[in-house]
Amino acid sequence: MDPATVFYTSWKPFSNMLLSTHKLYEAANLFDVVSRGDLVAIKLHVGELGNPNYIRPFFVKQVVDLVKERGGKPFLTDTSTYYLVARYNAVDHMDTAVANGFGFAPMIIADGLKGENSVAVASPDPILGRVEVAGAIHQADAMIVISHTKGHPLGGYGGAIKNLAMGCVSKQTKLRQHRTVGLELNSELCAGCGACVEACRFKFPRLENDRAVIDDPRCMHCPACSNACPEGAIKLVGKANLGSALAVSAAAVMSCFDRRKVAFVNFAVDISTLCDCLPLPGESLGPDIGVFAGSSPLSTDAATLRRIDYEKLNTLHHTDCWAQIHKLAQLNVPGSIDPKIIEV
Repeated sequence: MDPATVFYTSWKPFSNMLLSTHKLYEAANLFDVVSRGDLVAIKLHVGELGNPNYIRPFFVKQVVDLVKERGGKPFLTDTSTYYLVARYNAVDHMDTAVANGFGFAPMIIADGLKGENSVAVASPDPILGRVEVAGAIHQADAMIVISHTKGHPLGGYGGAIKNLAMGCVSKQTKLRQHRTVGLELNSELCAGCGACVEACRFKFPRLENDRAVIDDPRCMHCPACSNACPEGAIKLVGKANLGSALAVSAAAVMSCFDRRKVAFVNFAVDISTLCDCLPLPGESLGPDIGVFAGSSPLSTDAATLRRIDYEKLNTLHHTDCWAQIHKLAQLNVPGSIDPKIIEV
């Protein structure tokens, strides 16, 4: 597969989309990444319990079945979350996967029961210090990354790059990525109401002398406390840093594979302005677009961004959806920020 080319099929009314995706995968030679006997990681996000915006399971089963036809041994995989939701550990995560319809194939939580299974790999940029790739992903012979297109309050956009960068690494690497975004607390504006304490599932903010203090090194600088503050005393700054961190982490994950052994599928369907990580969806970004397939996370995400209303995401989240794309290109990951898009 040419890394600068992405194949695309539109979301067609009155069409069997399983037939459309099958034709798409054939045109893209998607399953050339699979050799007989390969242990093939099918990297996906199974959806947070209660949030309906995730890839329909029958599309993932189709990929699993086609890998088996090639003689591969597919397994579904993801890593557990840093924050406290229904995917925080392997048991809860697998229960969520089954509840959301993904009980048709072996499911391996790649970073272990409590996030203890990871392998440190070289980082291509000092922004993260190091990248700890989840053990089962590091050990896989090949990987097909299936991503749901959506917005993200810090990175602006989530697709193939984010699925690699956040979804394939340890909890500590997730934390380091998030903390590249700065958190500023203006104590003069703080009213000491405690809204930030209540908003944080970990209770990292605390009140001292009737003012909020947020200095716990375990705080991931998510927007929960800033969104909850009625006085606007808490602000997140440098959001573009997360885009760079995502690219660096994604490049490190890619370095664990021969590039001919990884493929990418982006579903630009049920596109929400918010990520799929919480048990509630954001508002719809717009109409369903279609499905993209390629051999490069750079090209696949660039092609996807060119077909969705990313300007709305930039405005809503006060960030740049393209930051992660441009940074990944600087890291010399094969692909193009202006890929050739072939419609199937």
